Amino acid sequence: MLILYHSPRSRSSRVVALLHELDALDAVTIERVTIPRQDGSGASDPRNPHPEGKVPYLVHDGVEIRESSAIMLYLADLFPDAGLSIPPGHRQRGAYLSWFAWYAGVVEPVMLLEALGLSHPALQATFRDGEAMRQRLRAALAEGPFLFGERFTAADLLLHSPYAWFGKPGDPVLDAWIDRCMARPGAAHALAFDTAAQAA
Repeated sequence: MLILYHSPRSRSSRVVALLHELDALDAVTIERVTIPRQDGSGASDPRNPHPEGKVPYLVHDGVEIRESSAIMLYLADLFPDAGLSIPPGHRQRGAYLSWFAWYAGVVEPVMLLEALGLSHPALQATFRDGEAMRQRLRAALAEGPFLFGERFTAADLLLHSPYAWFGKPGDPVLDAWIDRCMARPGAAHALAFDTAAQAA
């Protein structure tokens, strides 16, 4: 049994989008929970088993999986027929895995630091900066509309998602990629799903 603990308009919304892209919504129970929000609204939900009260949180037959990168990798591998994963043994598997690790280790910290207006030589030495991050994405998109050429993968869904939240960076290459990702059926489904949940 698969259970996704989800809160509308949060990091778990991208997992709902992925489930739609994987044609796996019927295989997953989505449990809506509350989380504390940065504006002071919301609260931790005792029904949420995440040890820090966060979302997304996936439970598969009693095995708990947390962190967006791990959850999205896991689900894309679990439902391979959708073609959103690059499978073990494929020559691009390592590059595919690298995007998920880079997202968690660089993209989220750099975007948060930029949003807060914080900078320090030690931070830049560790993570580089927003422009270096965007340049890496631009270079990856030079040979196709998505990170792996013509092929849309779960890596695109994850990597574009903070821009769907923070806004596009104003770079023609990246903005066009973000628009392509946001035009996918999964993004439209997640938005409609969250809107309906909040209206209920």
